[in-house]
Parts: sequence; C-alpha cells; structure tokens
Amino acid sequence: MEVDEEERVEPWNREGDGREHEGDNEELDDDDSEDEDGGDPPRYGWEPPVASGQNAPLQEDEDSDTSSRSPSPDPHDVSSQATRVRVEEALRSEITVVTYPSARAGAPISESADNQQAIDRDAHWQSQHPANTTYSELLGEGSQQNIYAPFDHEVDWLVARWAKLRGPGSNAFSELLDIPGVQERLGLSYGTSEQLNKIIDQKIPNERPRFQRAEVVIDNIAHEVYFRDVLECISSLYGDPDFASHLVYLPERHYADADQTIRLYHDIYTGKWWWVTQDILEKRKPGATIIPVLVSSDKTQVTSFGGKTAYPIYLTIGNLPKEIRRKPSQNGQILLGYLPTTKLDHISNKARRRRVTANVFHACVREILKPLERAGEDGVPMTSGDGVTRRTHPIFAAYIGDYPEQVLVTGIKTMQCPTCEVPCGHLGDYDDKYPFRDLNAVLNILALADESPGDFLKACREEGIKPIYQPFWLGLPLADPFLSITPDILHQLYQGVIKHLVAWLIQAFGAAEIDARCAVTGQEHADIARILMGLIVDLPLPGNRSPAPLVRAVRAILDFLYLAQYPVHSTGTLDRLDDALKRFHDNKAIFLHWLDHYRHAIERLGTTDNFNTEYTERLHIDMAKDAYDATNGKDVYSQMTIWLERKEKMLRHGRFVEWRKQGQPQAITLNRLETAPMVSPNMTKNPSARVDMEHLAECYGAVDFQYALAEFILTNRSSVLFLPFVKVPVYHKARFWDSDFRLFRNNWKDHDVLHVKPARITRRGKEHAARFDTAVVNTGHGDMIGVDGYEIAQVRVIFSLPKESDGLFKPDKPPPPYLAYVEWFTGLRQGPHDDHGMFRLTRKVNRTTGKRAASVVSLSTIRRSVMLFPRFGAVAPRDWTSENVLDLCSKFYVNAWTDRHLYGTFF
Repeated sequence: MEVDEEERVEPWNREGDGREHEGDNEELDDDDSEDEDGGDPPRYGWEPPVASGQNAPLQEDEDSDTSSRSPSPDPHDVSSQATRVRVEEALRSEITVVTYPSARAGAPISESADNQQAIDRDAHWQSQHPANTTYSELLGEGSQQNIYAPFDHEVDWLVARWAKLRGPGSNAFSELLDIPGVQERLGLSYGTSEQLNKIIDQKIPNERPRFQRAEVVIDNIAHEVYFRDVLECISSLYGDPDFASHLVYLPERHYADADQTIRLYHDIYTGKWWWVTQDILEKRKPGATIIPVLVSSDKTQVTSFGGKTAYPIYLTIGNLPKEIRRKPSQNGQILLGYLPTTKLDHISNKARRRRVTANVFHACVREILKPLERAGEDGVPMTSGDGVTRRTHPIFAAYIGDYPEQVLVTGIKTMQCPTCEVPCGHLGDYDDKYPFRDLNAVLNILALADESPGDFLKACREEGIKPIYQPFWLGLPLADPFLSITPDILHQLYQGVIKHLVAWLIQAFGAAEIDARCAVTGQEHADIARILMGLIVDLPLPGNRSPAPLVRAVRAILDFLYLAQYPVHSTGTLDRLDDALKRFHDNKAIFLHWLDHYRHAIERLGTTDNFNTEYTERLHIDMAKDAYDATNGKDVYSQMTIWLERKEKMLRHGRFVEWRKQGQPQAITLNRLETAPMVSPNMTKNPSARVDMEHLAECYGAVDFQYALAEFILTNRSSVLFLPFVKVPVYHKARFWDSDFRLFRNNWKDHDVLHVKPARITRRGKEHAARFDTAVVNTGHGDMIGVDGYEIAQVRVIFSLPKESDGLFKPDKPPPPYLAYVEWFTGLRQGPHDDHGMFRLTRKVNRTTGKRAASVVSLSTIRRSVMLFPRFGAVAPRDWTSENVLDLCSKFYVNAWTDRHLYGTFF
C-alpha cells in the first residue's frame, strides 16, 4: 500500500453503506445473504436523472515528491533520544515555504466589477471590509446614523442579543416584558418575543442561506429533509469579512530546512491533496482557486429521555485556517441540513433495511451536494470578504465521521476498512500492505445499476460493497470517498484503542490493583491515557511472565496517540509515528487496522486536528440540542431551522455592530507558528496570603525556608545577612504561558497551572487537602527540547519579597519579582528506561543535615508543571493517597504523557 505520490486524486467517487447510527437499536450485521427480493435497485424521489457521459477517472502522473522525503531511518534510531531531539527541533526551526508555481492559479478575476468597486471605495473602513458595506446597505438608510439599527439604541440591541443568544425561552422573555414599566424604562422597540422575531426576520439581512424543505421518496416512503443551498453556504463562509485576511487560496509546501528535505504538514493547504488537485485543474482550466469542501455528519440524541434524535450534516472549507474551523465560537462551520432519522421499522429484513437506510442517506446528501458537480468542474465566481472575486472550484475533499459514518459514506461492509482492500481476517497485520480500494472498479459497477440490475447486485457482492443506487459522490469532480476518510482521534484512539487497551490491562493485572493505583494518582479513569503507563509499569504478570512486551506495547500506543495529535508534523515525526505503530504491532495481539493509514492521511490532508470528530460533537450542542430545546416538540425541524437562522443573524449583526463601533475591521487573532518560544509566569494581582516564615515550615512544609532564602540573597551580596521581615506575600497558584505550547496543543490559549497551597478548612467546615505540585526547573542552560539543564523539584512556596527587603540587594541587581522555595529530586540525568521511557527519580538529600535538599529559585526558571508516578512495586500500599504519596513514597517515575506539550518537548 505504499503510495509515493503527491497524492492520488481521481475525479469521481465511490459508495456508501447501510450503517446503523447511534440511537438505532440494531446490531451492525452486514450479511447481505438474508432473503430479499433480488429485483431492480430502488428508485426514489426527485427522480434523479440517469447519469450520462460521466467523466472517467483521471489517471494523473504520480508525483513522488522525492525532494520532500528523506530515507526512512532505522526504527531503533527513530526512537533514540538524539533522533527524537533532532526531529522535534525541526518543528521549531525557520520554515522554508515553496509556493505553487503558477501566477494564474488563485489569481483574482481582473475584469470583476466587484474588484473595481473594492478599489474605488474611498471610505477607509469601506475599503477594508466591502462585505460590511454591502451589509450596511441591506440594513437601509438608518444604519448610517445608528450603528445599532434596526434597533433604536444600544440597550435595545443588547437586550435583544441577550434574549436570542443567552436569555430565557420565548415565553419567559415575553413574561419579562409584560412586567409593568420594563419595556418603557428600557426604551425597547419590541414588547413581546413575537415582535422581536419580526424585527430579526424582516429587518436583519440573511447572510447565510435560508433552509428549504424537500421530500425524498424511497421504497414508496417519503422522507423529509431540511437543507441549505451548498454553494450559498460556501459563499457565506468564503465571503465572511471576519475571515478575509485569513483565507488561503493556493497550496504550499513547507519545509523545516532550506534544503527541503524535511517536509512539514499542518493545515490542509500544506498537504499533498491540494497541490495535486491544483495541478489537475490548471491543466484543464488555468486560473483556478480551489475551495476544499469538508463535510461531517453524525446522529445525536437531542433529548435526555424519549430517544429523540437529529441527524445534522455540517460543512466547512479548507481555505479557513484550522484555528478558525475547529472553534465553534468563530462560526467557521455551517449547518448544511438535517438528514432523515426514520428507523424504517416497517422493513423486517435487516439487510434490506440497511440498504434502504443507505439509499436514503445518499439520496439526501446527493441532492444537497449536487450543485458542486458543475461548480467544481467549471468553476464559479466567488467574492471574498475583502471584495476580490476569483474563479473558485469547490471540490469535495474529506468526509469527517466515526466508523459507522465512514461505512455509510464509502458503502463498504461493517468490519472492513473503508480505505484499503485488506481482508477482514488480516486487519491486525502490519507488514502486509494492501492497495487502496479501486475507484475505477467501483465506478464500472455503478454503471450497471440501470443497464443490468441483476449484474449490478452480483458485482457489488463480489466487490464487497453495498448496492447503492447513485451514491452522493458519484458526480462530484476529483472526489474519492475512500481517500476522503480522515483519522478519528476520539473514536479510533481514545474510545477504540485506549479503551480496548485498558480492558486488556485490567484482565491481565486485575481491576482491584488498577483501581488502587488510580486512587493514588488522583486522576479519573477518563484521564486514563495520561496515567496508564504509571499504573502498570511495576506490575508483575500472573505466572511470573515477563511484563516487558506488554509495557513496550503500552508505551508504543501512547507514543502513537500523542504523536498522532501533533498540530504540526514533519517527515521526521511521521517516521516516529510509523515506528510507534511498528513497536505496537511487535508487542500486541490485534487492535485497530486504520491506524496504518494515519501517516498517509496526514500527508494527504494535513494533521489530525483538521478533522477531529470532537468538533462535530461540540457543534451538536448549538445546532441540534439547543435548537431542539427551543421548540415545542411539534414539527421540530421547521422550528429548529428558524431558530438557527435567527441566531445566525444575531451573531452576524453583533460582529457588524462591534466593527462599526470600532470604525475598523475586527480581526480574528491567530497564533501562527513561532520559532522563538518563550516561557513566562502569570500571577494574580494580589497575593493569596501574607504568611509568617515559621508558619511556612508548619503548613507548607518549607522547613528550611529562612536558610534557603538567606542563601539565595547571599548570592547577590557579600555581607552578613539579617532578614528585616518575618512575613512574606505568598501565592497559591501560578499560571505559565509557554509559546511552545502552540506546536502541541489544540487550544493554544491553554495555560499550564502550578498549584501550591496548604491544607485548609472552608467556611462550611469542609477540609481541603494540601497540594504542592512538582515542576520542571531550568538550572541554567535548559533548552526547549530534552532534559539537559533541567531538574525536577516539588514547589513548596511561591512568594515575593516584602518592601522591607529593598536594602538587601544592590541597586543594579534587584531580586526577581517572584520566587519559589523548592525541594529537589535527583535521577533525571540518568536517562529514561529502555522499555517504558520514563525517568526514575529519588528525593535529593542534604548530606550535612539529612534533610531534603531545598533552594529558593526565581519563579521564571520554572518551565512548567510535571506529574510524578510513585514506584508502587508489585502491590500498591493501600495507605497511599494522592494527598500523601509524595511524602510517603521515596522513588518516582516522571510521567511523560501528562499532555502533548510535555510529551513533545521534554521526553
């Protein structure tokens, strides 16, 4: 299955399947041999025309992109510490960008009247945001004088926004307005929810398309579907003024070195698919701007009781950076429609029911996406938010969903790979490579549907696909459903491999011992991936069997888990991904096959955070669950779509109002790749307490605080020291912002938090245990990668010096603003263990006093927090808890899997 092309891209596509969704109480049994009438394939509503003259798949020359590939290193070298450091450094180096070599590709249409208008506009704010100018014109004349129009004033607008986005239901809001004097005192232009809705419906422009309703007739049953015009949806995203400065119009190749030997992958435009697709379109019709269309769908429960379900289908475009696409608050995803959720209980034959379900799905999605056929092939003029018009080609690039959704889209049978032709009995193989599913063969089979229904059913059976009549992707240009399937971190790794792995470990070691160790770590089972290695590292297997292969398998799959989620990948990190998978296969029985395709998918369409199904599940809250809650339970889809349209209008109008208030565009700030990482603590304005130094020893465990502080001060002066104070300002929490987090965390706003606080009793008498976190401390020459120059310490006190200390320091050498009293561990320099990769630590002891070695350091030398595992031995002591284990245990492991940042930068 080695494919050394810049990407296999073929014009049309493949098949879908009758899969069971969440909420369907039916087993995923794909046996097509059950009794069923073997007649003609079903016909359905809209009476889809018989395809005529469909283009044959393109046979493009494969671009091996040899310049971007370095020879695959020996697996042993890939996992070595030196190689890992080199690989990680590649992600932080200066980027060499190779742009697409065509002046016409992605260029504006020079004759466009819209472009000339954008140039001729003389108002500064208009020239920067022509889309907002158009929006203002649609609002009417009053909007020029009143920035809150169509609302009378600021309070009128703010109350309306609260009511539709944050406030109570419609009835409760009307009851609020019925309170005597509320409407008059607030000066509101509406007195009921109905009046407010009328303002929104009639006076605020629709920038996102309206929903329409249609019926699909399949098997003599009408199925209701609500959907939007897909080209208008794409246009609304592409033309959003807030996105104008962030749109990407052409593919690029990114390299970590000037010699272009280490290829980098992150966003879709850095993957191989876009580059090769651009090549194909430029040969056909030069001057194309590709709009990668990303579709996702998933059934979801919209009620806690009663089993009511909705089936939303979403759309976004690859021209938007993934930082926008993955955040619902940025509105980079749009609800394309609601698909039917009929259970088809009237069909008793399971196999037939599944096929009808699949045909309903494909018929609905085909009608929704049909406008992309001509638009993708011929191109369509589209104007971005800055007023520039290009000839765009919206091309179906990826379908994002869990495995049942993948089965449904591709038309394969359950328990088969949706991407390649691996036999079911060989899903656990690693060394054997199987070819991708043959698109040409599937297209030839689909052509038989109208010519010879009997031959069609037989050919489908032989090819191992479902007999779906005209799957939705059949006419979409340059689309391949098998290669449109993307990695699914949530279901494949966390809910698939990790869940299976935990069950395996519980069976091997026993639930009681695993639970006891979980209790000591203080982590929930939901965080099992973060603590898994520490739970089993010292456990012996029954029968005195060696646990080394099991430990190596667990480490390998954890390596794969964290590597797979890198927001930026290089050819080196992808080599490490392959190596982790090989090590797992060498030490396991059988797990999920599709992990074999992760590298190819990342090289094709970018890193996995472009396609995380968690984003789809988050969208369900706003666009399905909340929308359903706003209905009265009758004719729900018509109410849900109206509710969503009003919400979208209010969100868009809110951005317009803020833009008008500022007099300039409100830009979305994105944190781009950074090459100069920075670490800085973020402290509260005021300390948590002022604590007597004797009290620090009693409650904080800082037994040598005065001695350590004196030693710290004496390094900055050469005289006898007398401390002119007895209390110090103490802080119980420090937040650390490390700009290097950007490379390894999906949410770049995340901060690392260090907790340092004594035990306390709340006002209600509840006892809270003490917490003194451990941290990575830079001892003088630590870099952003590796352990050299770092030590591990437990932080007992975070404090600042009182004003009385001013005379203790030379004027030209003031003290740091924040200090930390820490107790040291030793052992980090000995290197990690060969099997599990963790460092082994012990407490560092002062040989003179016999006490724990302690120092006062500048808080700025602390890189970040770190979690330690106790070295349990064969049986975890039952008196150990998460509150006392750091004091009762003397030997520890450093947890390398706390989060992706620690994994990628330190171990």
